[in-house]
Amino acid sequence: MASFLTLPAVSTRPIIPSAFYLKRPIFQSPPTLHFKQNRFSVCSSSAETGYREDSRSNTIDVVADIKSERIVVLGGSGFVGSAICKAAVSKGIEVTSLSRFVIFNLFCDVFYVNWDEVLVGATAVVSTLGGFGNEEQMKKINGEANLVAVNAAKEYGIPKFILISVHDYNLPSFLLSSGYFTGKRKAESEVLSKYPSSGIVLRPGFIYGKRRVDGFEIPLDLVGVPAERILKATENFIKPLSSLPASDIFLAPPVSVDDVALAVINGVLDDDFFGIFTIDQIKEAAEKVRA
Repeated sequence: MASFLTLPAVSTRPIIPSAFYLKRPIFQSPPTLHFKQNRFSVCSSSAETGYREDSRSNTIDVVADIKSERIVVLGGSGFVGSAICKAAVSKGIEVTSLSRFVIFNLFCDVFYVNWDEVLVGATAVVSTLGGFGNEEQMKKINGEANLVAVNAAKEYGIPKFILISVHDYNLPSFLLSSGYFTGKRKAESEVLSKYPSSGIVLRPGFIYGKRRVDGFEIPLDLVGVPAERILKATENFIKPLSSLPASDIFLAPPVSVDDVALAVINGVLDDDFFGIFTIDQIKEAAEKVRA
C-alpha cells in the first residue's frame, strides 16, 4: 500500500489517510502586490506640466495576467521525482507529490487514486513512473500506469503533461520489444496524442546523482561525472561509432539528475517547449533555467 499527504508552502499539513501521500512546497514567498482573481492593477498619475504624485489625478490602470504554477509529480519521493520537487520549490513553483512505498504496487495505486485530491488546480503533471520486473509488471508500470495518469490529467483539463521516458540506446528492435521499452513508448504516444502542443517527453540515458535505496546512499555521480566528461572530450572521435547497433549503451552520455529536474522546470515555465527531447536537448534546457 502507499499513501499521500500535502505539504503547504509555509507549513506542513497532517497526513491524509488515503492510498497515497501528497506533498506541497515547503516554502513560498509572500506576494508583494495585492492580487485578485490572478490579476493585478498598477496605478500612476501624471499632469500636463510634468509628473506629480496626486491621488486625485487621473489614473492609468495596467492589468496583466499572473500565472501561478502548481505541478503534480507522480513518483515524487523517488530519485528523479524528489529532484524535480526540489528544483520546482526553489523556483517558487507549488508542488504536489504523489509517491509510493512499495514499488510493485505503484501501478495499482495509480489506477485507484482519487484524482480530485490530486489534480484540481494543477497547471502541469510530471510523471516519473517506471520500473523493472517481469514483462507484465513492466508493461503496467511503464505503460498502463502512465496512460491512466495522462487521461486523468486530460480529463481534468491540466494544460501540460511531462513524461520522463528513456533513451533507446540504439538497441535492435527485438530488444526494444521488451515490456520496459514498449511500455515507455506507449506512454509517450499517449502524451503526444493527448497533448500535441504542450506534451513533453524527456529521454535521458543513465541518470546519475546521489540515490538513496533502503536507507543507503549510492553515489552514482562517482561513475556518471567522469563518464560524462570523458565522452564529452572524445565525442568527435567516437561519433562515427554511434551508428553501430547498441553502441549507445557505452556511448550515450550520462545525465545529471539535476539536469533532468531543471529540464522539467523549463518545460513547466516555457510554453514553447514541447515534443520529444534527447539527452543533449535535456542538458540545453537545463542550462536555460540555470542562466
